Amino acid sequence: MTANLALPKATRKALRLTWLGLWTERITRAFWPVWSVVFVAVGAALLGVHQALSEITIAVVGVGFFLCILAAILHGARQFERPKWAEAQTRLDKTLSGRPISSLLDAQAIGTRDPASQAVWEIHQNRMRAQAQTAKAVEPDLRVSRFDPFGLRFVALLVLSVGVLFGSFGQLSSVTKITQATDELAMGPSWEGWVTPPVYTGRPTIYLPDVPAGPLRVPEGSEVTVRLYGELGSLGVMQSVTRSQADPNAAEQRFVIEKSGALAIGMADQNATKADRAPQQWSVIMEPDQAPSIIASAPVRSEADGTLLQQFLAQDDYGVVAGSGVISLDLLNVDRAHGLLAEPENHPQITLQLPMTITGDRAQFEETLTENFSEHVFANLPVVLQMQVEDSLGQTGQSAPIKMTLPGRRFFDPLASAIIEQRRDLLWTRENATRVERLLRAISWLPDDIFRGEGTYLSLSFIIRDLANLGRQMSDEKRDEIAQALWELAIELEDGDLEDARQRLARAQERLNEAMRNGASQEEIAELMQELRDASQDYLRQLAQEQQRNGEAGDQQQAGNSQEITPDQLQQMMDEIQQLMEEGRMAEAQERMAQLNRMLENMRVAQGSGEGGSQGEGQQAMEDLAETLRDQQDLSDEAFRQLQEQFEQSEQQGQQGQQQGQDGQQGEGGQQGNQSGQQQGQQPGEQSGGQSGGQGGAEGLGDLEGSLQNRQQALRQELDAQRRNLPGAGTQAGDDARDALGRAEGAMENADEALGEGDLAEAIDQQSRAIQALRDGLRDLGEAMAQANDGAPQEGQGTPSGQNGGASRDPLGRDRGQGRAISDGEGLLQGDDANRRAQDLLDEIRRRSGDAERPELELEYLKRLLERF
Repeated sequence: MTANLALPKATRKALRLTWLGLWTERITRAFWPVWSVVFVAVGAALLGVHQALSEITIAVVGVGFFLCILAAILHGARQFERPKWAEAQTRLDKTLSGRPISSLLDAQAIGTRDPASQAVWEIHQNRMRAQAQTAKAVEPDLRVSRFDPFGLRFVALLVLSVGVLFGSFGQLSSVTKITQATDELAMGPSWEGWVTPPVYTGRPTIYLPDVPAGPLRVPEGSEVTVRLYGELGSLGVMQSVTRSQADPNAAEQRFVIEKSGALAIGMADQNATKADRAPQQWSVIMEPDQAPSIIASAPVRSEADGTLLQQFLAQDDYGVVAGSGVISLDLLNVDRAHGLLAEPENHPQITLQLPMTITGDRAQFEETLTENFSEHVFANLPVVLQMQVEDSLGQTGQSAPIKMTLPGRRFFDPLASAIIEQRRDLLWTRENATRVERLLRAISWLPDDIFRGEGTYLSLSFIIRDLANLGRQMSDEKRDEIAQALWELAIELEDGDLEDARQRLARAQERLNEAMRNGASQEEIAELMQELRDASQDYLRQLAQEQQRNGEAGDQQQAGNSQEITPDQLQQMMDEIQQLMEEGRMAEAQERMAQLNRMLENMRVAQGSGEGGSQGEGQQAMEDLAETLRDQQDLSDEAFRQLQEQFEQSEQQGQQGQQQGQDGQQGEGGQQGNQSGQQQGQQPGEQSGGQSGGQGGAEGLGDLEGSLQNRQQALRQELDAQRRNLPGAGTQAGDDARDALGRAEGAMENADEALGEGDLAEAIDQQSRAIQALRDGLRDLGEAMAQANDGAPQEGQGTPSGQNGGASRDPLGRDRGQGRAISDGEGLLQGDDANRRAQDLLDEIRRRSGDAERPELELEYLKRLLERF
């Protein structure tokens, strides 16, 4: 021990911990049977096994446990070997390179009088001292598997765990009173009991022997179970918590707590003392189950399509299980005019289920009732909404009646609005059938002036004929059928023919102006603005197709009195109008709407000029998309190279640390090894732009990721502009191309977010999806161009059959084929070499993914590659 004073302080501390670890290790290996037997004994006592045994059996089992423990102690004493300090030194020294502890405890054998030899010895001692200071205590090996091949220690641990989870510590205290308990059992009876709360409360069962006498709080509806042992009639149960009384001396009694009161268990003999008659008594306090409640947490709202939105707050002490709502007609507040003058038929109330929260606690939650009653007869009429919730006990709670006008869809077209009004009158009562038929005839008196097509007029004529034939005697099914036909006719009149883009645009403008004048909600204005955007896009597509049919000459004739406007300019103007409306500046918004209306009345789509017409525009779009695809591929390649640099830097840093550790062990050649290690440590910094150290490298990576993110944002904005001006609208292939570019734009946005968070692996994955979507968009656009030019070739377009010029290849270099056929590029990579190369790449990915020493980031990326390919 005194020789250890020559060791550094850190080394001595590590030696002491290693020595203590040896003690722990050998005690565990020698005496694990002792606490295994103790675990079994304690677990059995917690489970109350001794209470089911006779006195003789308990004595035999107790002696057996004592002998087992004694044998385990003697066996452990024979196996135990006291650890020595030298063993701790040897164990710790083995973990260090060069055995520095042994070297420090050695003495110089020769050359003690030679100054040069002494100098070398001191240098060697200093190196070993430095190496010894890095010593870490060796963890003890507590595994006893080879000493316990059958896993008996796990059986003992299982018995103890079961006892702790399902047993009672009150049983443990009775072990020391086995003889006394046996005497008491011989002198008098015993009992046990439980109080089980209702399942919906979520409260645990109460074991009465473990509960001290005093107040006992239990929920309403809890069930009490008491079992009496011993001679029948020797014990009794006295209680005042239920209205029904049973035999107090029955061996097993069950009753439900219905009120607060007392519960006592004692001897039934009236001659016994009070203490004997009631050895244990509780004052039961019943906690009543409160009824649930529900309130409307916000005013009623409605959307443009007539959807009802009602927020509500429901709460209960243990949780709401269900909810419903009832909507009834407020007949006293109905404006009894026109078709509503007649007495209504017996319309049933509207009953609906309230939405319940799926996640979280139902003791208190807030949800929104969302329903659309636009087709119901109560739509746009005063109604009363009353909501109700129910708990597990069956108790209910109701909200205060909510008076409102049931939302319905708004119709801005006068003819559609009139038809909806007559539909409501017919549903109100069949007595209005004749009146509705006459009014519909009056409405359709001059069909050429009010109907935009023959289809809608014929539909209304059939409805009028059915009303005239059936009259007031129509059945419920026929009335509902006519009402559905009127609804579909009104929707068709309101929305109009999709091909009639000009009228649809004007109608959308009129509806938006009407909404601004009537003070519509922001949700309704947003929906109407979206409708105006769709109508404008439809109008621009129709106008472009018309100009293509009329030719460029017609454009030049109208160029003098037409105003050029691009889709981007139109979109920008609509955004300004919506922003003004959201800010409440309605006057300015209406002025901008008037300006937009004038521009739409006198405009032409900017189609470009020069030879080629739409063909040149399509070719330009193909080239622009191909350039975007190449830029995205370059950006993805650069991100992948940056990810590889991160992996290489982490591996080089690990190799550098190992090299420095080895250089310290090379004796006289250590200086040269340090110089080599410094040269290797400078390489990663040089590769990262001259940064030295980990901090500089991290800053360099952050700057590069920022530049990658900026380039990704620019690419996404460029793709958005290209998608807006993409030709081929109205065709299946053109719409597919737009959908593909939309997916590419979404993937680019996800890549942008990943680059902002520094997740290069996720960014590369999203960029690969964007590249695939761009390829799909190019293919679909090529098909749209081929369909547009199929059967109508012009001079300078296409090539003769059998020739493959530059015009016969798409921007990706693939053969366009003949007619609508576009080559899939199968000839670009074929043969056994390509298959072998693909298999080699896949094998290399699998090999690297199985290397656990690689960084976690690289392993996750390789896993995604295997899942994808």
